[in-house]
Amino acid sequence: MAFKLNISEKNKAWKLETESELLIGKKIGEKVKGEEISSNLAGYELEITGTSDKAGFPGFKEVDGPGLTRKLLGYGKGMHKRPKGLSKTPGRKPRGLRLRKTVRGNTISTDIIQINMKVIKQGSKKLKEIFPEQNKPKEKAAEKAEQVQVQTPP
Repeated sequence: MAFKLNISEKNKAWKLETESELLIGKKIGEKVKGEEISSNLAGYELEITGTSDKAGFPGFKEVDGPGLTRKLLGYGKGMHKRPKGLSKTPGRKPRGLRLRKTVRGNTISTDIIQINMKVIKQGSKKLKEIFPEQNKPKEKAAEKAEQVQVQTPP
């Protein structure tokens, strides 16, 4: 089972895929050593901040276990919609609205695909050095757009 890890550090997120089975059974909010995930992350300490399963349901810290449950949610995490039939007036949401949504529990299982983490403690190497292919500047995308505009005839 491959997990897609999003490791965030201040204003940057790094993506990593791992086959490590050591993450199964961990809960949202637990701290994980970097060595458990990859040998490149030696010295790092990471905290699990959230999950998402194969169907896109978010993991909730308040729900125990790995299974799916339907919870009554107010606005915030996992609930952003208006009820059906309400007109789409911008900026106006009905006060006190709560809808029943499906969410997954806080325990990581084989159904989890994506795990979000944040850096608690830095290792000896910086993440820029560990993930050099993800550290490319965004200027290349702007250059490609300019080349496309030059090639099209007026």
